[in-house]
Amino acid sequence: MAVPIAAVIPSRAALRLHVLCGFFGLASFAWGYNIGILATIYVHPGFKKALHKPDAAHTGLITAIYYLGTWISYLFLSHPAADYLGRRWAAFVGVFTTCVGASIMAASRGSTAYTMMIVGRIICGMGVAVISTSVPLYQSEISPAKQRGRYVVMNHIGLVAGLAFAFWVGYWFSAWKTPQGNYYGWRLSIMVLYIPSLIFCLGIYFCPETPRWLIEKGKVEQARANMAYLRDADPSSDIVSVEIDEICQNVDAHRSAPESSWTVLFTHKPLFARLWRAALLQFMAQMCGNTAMKYYLPGIFASLGIEHRTTLLIGGIESTLKIGCTIIEMMLIDRIGRRTTLIVGCVVMGVALLINGALPLAYPKNKNVVSDYTCIVFIFFFTFGYSIGFGPAAWVYGSEIFPTNLRARGLNLAASGGSIGSIVAAQTWPVGMQNIGSKTYFIFMAINLVSAVIIYFAYPETKQKTLEEMDLLFGDHRITERLTNDSGGEAQSEDRAEQVHVNPKSNRDSL
Repeated sequence: MAVPIAAVIPSRAALRLHVLCGFFGLASFAWGYNIGILATIYVHPGFKKALHKPDAAHTGLITAIYYLGTWISYLFLSHPAADYLGRRWAAFVGVFTTCVGASIMAASRGSTAYTMMIVGRIICGMGVAVISTSVPLYQSEISPAKQRGRYVVMNHIGLVAGLAFAFWVGYWFSAWKTPQGNYYGWRLSIMVLYIPSLIFCLGIYFCPETPRWLIEKGKVEQARANMAYLRDADPSSDIVSVEIDEICQNVDAHRSAPESSWTVLFTHKPLFARLWRAALLQFMAQMCGNTAMKYYLPGIFASLGIEHRTTLLIGGIESTLKIGCTIIEMMLIDRIGRRTTLIVGCVVMGVALLINGALPLAYPKNKNVVSDYTCIVFIFFFTFGYSIGFGPAAWVYGSEIFPTNLRARGLNLAASGGSIGSIVAAQTWPVGMQNIGSKTYFIFMAINLVSAVIIYFAYPETKQKTLEEMDLLFGDHRITERLTNDSGGEAQSEDRAEQVHVNPKSNRDSL
């Protein structure tokens, strides 16, 4: 007798998954706050004075150097932390490292202020890289396949909530206009990061490690106990035994492949097909214009003739709306798929950037109020496009297509592509706006339209795919054949993946 998948994950188990994924979203909140608060201090008079009035090139370097830190971490720190410490303790390391970098930034003063800011930004980037990969890894590995997108999107909800909170904090501190406010305001706004970080670091001890990582390390019994907790079932129950057995089977199948080291991501064609797609997706996600919007949004509003505090207010509203847009994506991504949301997001962002590039050319020097407010409205449309597209979907896609034993390495290598894109975008935007003005928008508009075409032709849909179907989707027939042989040669269809039978040979999703 078959049991529907809805019955397999009881309501209490679903609640536990939401609480755990939401709690790990707190680490992403720290990530978003660290990014968002910089946008507010760029326009703070005390910051400008402390850093000796940095020009566009120096401001661009402060932004871009952060992504040098993320790139270094993705290649050399984030993956070892996730694989050797586990997903949850890797997130702890990432949050702690980010706080160390924020402390250095807040302490910047005197003749070495600019250097301290650069060093702090690099360290923050290294910490955030660990957060940005360990959190979606954790969420992906504890979630059932049919609802994986929903739970991993909570990573992005945490990120945009952190961005929004940072803008509101910046807005509040901007009202402190005394000499003490100029000196301490922007520094204290950076240090607010310690509040969510402390809560996360204290609570991480009580979170279970992912069963998949434990099995990868040979701790099968502990994995069984954790799976029983996550599924709200007895450790000896069929639901736990079937899932644990299949995870073990998949881990063994990938380990017994002719090449099992991380270099197989480059040498084995089906795995490289996953790697380049995930890396290119991360690159496009940062080159779409979002990096500029995150860091230079108050400056963008100021260029439309809006007063300083009002730019922060609008930035806070815009970032808060991102939360609602991302919740919409959370409801859609497992229904209409990753490709559809990505393509629609690219088109919406492209149109929004076209309007923001064209209107200032038609009505220069803010001589048309309607034109300026139209630009603001379409910045909100850009926010919607990013929040239903690249923002969450790039991380969902990258966290689910790699096999368990290569997932951390694959996702980190892919995310390093995003760091490269961020470095290019962060340096290009301020210099472009200074030299060619609103024509800069056309560059990023073109990138979005090209990205939509690439996604349409080169990216297969992955929604509700089991691990075996992922291998088959990317042409990894040797693993598919090994899994089939190990299960007695029985063909495993999607219908079987949606059911749990009393027969121990049955299969469920193991990703």
